[in-house]
Amino acid sequence: MRNLVSILLCAALLANAAPIDPREEAFIGARRSYWAFQKVARPPLPSATANPIDAFILAGLKARNLTPSPEAEKRTLIRRATFDLTGLPPTQAEVDAFLNDTRPNAYEQLIDRLIASPAYGERWALKWLDVVRYADTNGYELDAERPQAWRYRDYVIDSFNTNKPYDRFLMEQIAGDELYPGQDKALIATGFLRAGPRHVVGGNLDEEVNRQEVLLEMTLGVSNTFLGLTVGCARCHNHKFDPITQADHYRIQAIMAATDLKEIDLPALGAKAQYEAAKKAHEARLKPIQDEITAIEKPIREQLREAKKAMLSQAHLAALDIPKEKRTEEQETLFKEASKQIGVSWDEVVNAIPAEPKARRAALRARMHAINLDEPEPPPAAFAVANMDQAPQTHILKLGEPKHKLSPVEPAFLSVLGAIEAPKGPGGRRAAFAKWLADPQHPLTARVMANRVWQFRMGTGIVPTPNDFGQLGGRPSNRPLLDWLAAEFVSSGWNVKHLDKLIVTSATYRQSAAIDPAKAAIDADNKLYWRMNQRRLEGEALRDNILLASGKLNSKQFGPPIKTPIEQEIYDIIFTEAEPDNLWPLPKDRSEIYRKSIYLLNKRTVRLPLLTNFDQPDAISSCPVRAVSTHALQALSLLNSDFLHEQSQALAARVSAACPADADCQTRAAYSITLQRPPRPEEQQLARQFLTQKRMPLEDFCKALLNRHEFVYIP
Repeated sequence: MRNLVSILLCAALLANAAPIDPREEAFIGARRSYWAFQKVARPPLPSATANPIDAFILAGLKARNLTPSPEAEKRTLIRRATFDLTGLPPTQAEVDAFLNDTRPNAYEQLIDRLIASPAYGERWALKWLDVVRYADTNGYELDAERPQAWRYRDYVIDSFNTNKPYDRFLMEQIAGDELYPGQDKALIATGFLRAGPRHVVGGNLDEEVNRQEVLLEMTLGVSNTFLGLTVGCARCHNHKFDPITQADHYRIQAIMAATDLKEIDLPALGAKAQYEAAKKAHEARLKPIQDEITAIEKPIREQLREAKKAMLSQAHLAALDIPKEKRTEEQETLFKEASKQIGVSWDEVVNAIPAEPKARRAALRARMHAINLDEPEPPPAAFAVANMDQAPQTHILKLGEPKHKLSPVEPAFLSVLGAIEAPKGPGGRRAAFAKWLADPQHPLTARVMANRVWQFRMGTGIVPTPNDFGQLGGRPSNRPLLDWLAAEFVSSGWNVKHLDKLIVTSATYRQSAAIDPAKAAIDADNKLYWRMNQRRLEGEALRDNILLASGKLNSKQFGPPIKTPIEQEIYDIIFTEAEPDNLWPLPKDRSEIYRKSIYLLNKRTVRLPLLTNFDQPDAISSCPVRAVSTHALQALSLLNSDFLHEQSQALAARVSAACPADADCQTRAAYSITLQRPPRPEEQQLARQFLTQKRMPLEDFCKALLNRHEFVYIP
């Protein structure tokens, strides 16, 4: 039934196909035949295997005279699958139970349990939010926080946990407000269109330029995430390599042109009235303190202003005294220049306050920050979008410059895929676009997501450039497998968990990661998957695992982002020492700072050193594949940071409580907690020497375990 509806929908969309401009058709030409623009056809299985994936992998290996690696041992398999699907290691009890489970379907049962875990959605969200360049702040100079944006992050986690069909997931994010009116989650989903960085309108920013940046961000977000194409390369001219015209870029932008950024209240009985009352009471508590601070600052501010006025020219001084309605154009310019020159910044005021009132001011600010820890949360709202009353005309822009408009264009989809037009009015453009993308016959949508699932589990994509299926992107290492996965994905009802389970239960996924020199000589990059790729944990997963080992991890789900302590040197760089305020307030409930990393405040200009050093992306542009660097700062983070010192002490306390004054018992306990295995005889002997003969602190031993390759890498 779903496929019949989709076919009918496709027919309706094709009826709106517009004739392609002959010049554009000439540009597209033979490029139309590129593999990525061909409809997906399910290829036949090359051989009979328990899991169809293995048939395609074996065929590729056979063509190069390669054979797969043997299956990894059971302890490796449970750690690999648990890390991959939940971002956390298994417990020792779970490892022991799996090792003792002799049922033929023990591994499949394990996978079912892991996919049903609430941590599954959190793990997937880490990947998805990288792709859509999500952060909790705007970026750029001010980098202001987005108080309601976290609801989109929670929407993504919930969608993967509830196994929302991917076509519905896609359509909600592009046009949830149009397709599913009145549904809060669908409205929240449109936060996808606002996920990228944005200048806040005001000051010296040109509103037209700023609006163009917003539309460009939307266009790039949709094309990278769902189409897997570099449509942005056609902003200034026809794409140099792919069949994407400059007009195509602006036609897609026209789909978004009537979309306004808007916080939309979510219905909650009495929430707004309660918030207004609580806010009024909160401000009443702050006002006496703020008045005292103002009284301290006022004479200093006036002195500084008068000192600056004394340095102005007579013409500038005179302009300050002329009423606005009586100023000439020249006097208005002088007034603006003078106002800027006599402005007094807060840090100038603080530096000029004498010692005694400065100390009183600091005490007052401390009281104010303490009160602000109880600041009422705003009523629930969606960080969303809404349609304008009228759709602005979209033009092709010369060299992408908003001030240099060329021919007008109407909203439409890619010419190479049919040049289907979208509605002309402000409503329905995004809905039509979303339905076009979610059509089962679309050649890119299912392929792009199937490739992302494969890449997330196997370490590399079948197409190694997940955001670029064009000519400059990598060619698929096994196109029949990619097409089979895409076709299976659609026929399963766009079921991500189904595709995930197929991959992680395949013999290909269960291979050992050991390197065979003879096979590596034929396929050094393992493009044919003759072994499993060993992968390092992402910075977020590494932090979570350290907290789990120390016993401090707070597994609470959802909610506003959490600020966690940052190193003093980072604080001093960001916030001037002239202002003694706490500009990075920590939560009142200190257990919140140990929440999983997915819930930490993701500020584009301020990231935790541990996460930055382990290649957390900056959320400025889409990150389909994280870099995996190796440098000295990583070792310093895991050896010398305040965070590691604290967690090593907590782990040592946990081990010591389980085994007081028994080095051998402490060694076994520490290995079980961190690596979920007993120490080997030589490891036990080395640990005994370290702890008893050399009398080294248990904390140092625990820190060494947290630095082991085995702890930091997915096996």
